[in-house]
Amino acid sequence: MNIRHVSYDHPDAVKLNDEVQAEYDIRYGDGGDATPMDPADFRPPNGIYLIAYDENDTPAASGGWRVQNANGEGNRDGDAELKRMYVIEQMRGRGLARRILAALEDNARAAGRLRMVLETGTEQPEAIALYTSSGYEPCEKFGYYRFHDNSRCYAKAL
Repeated sequence: MNIRHVSYDHPDAVKLNDEVQAEYDIRYGDGGDATPMDPADFRPPNGIYLIAYDENDTPAASGGWRVQNANGEGNRDGDAELKRMYVIEQMRGRGLARRILAALEDNARAAGRLRMVLETGTEQPEAIALYTSSGYEPCEKFGYYRFHDNSRCYAKAL
């Protein structure tokens, strides 16, 4: 597996984002994640976006983080928000999400961020299991879905 930094609007990133949005729609029935996102959010030093490629150079997994500071949506100064963690179905169960998560945490820590935060939902038990087994703990709700009942927010000190 080869993990590379790409832009959020790179064609492979767009492809994987379309796939994760389709999965969100299946799980939640709401057309996907409506959180506002901008490719600039993932440009260093404000964040990074990673894709894991398999031995055939096929995009297999993705994830990114973006700077968040204290705002009216519940973030704190020093937050790095995890976004678009996704592994294609045929590559699941091989530790790719855990590898991408570790790389993102290392990068955010090196960028001086203090806490990695994320929002997921009740219909993503695999994600919740990954994050809690990686040291994330429930935290106050933040972000676009903070008022939704099925939203779950987690944080980990970096």
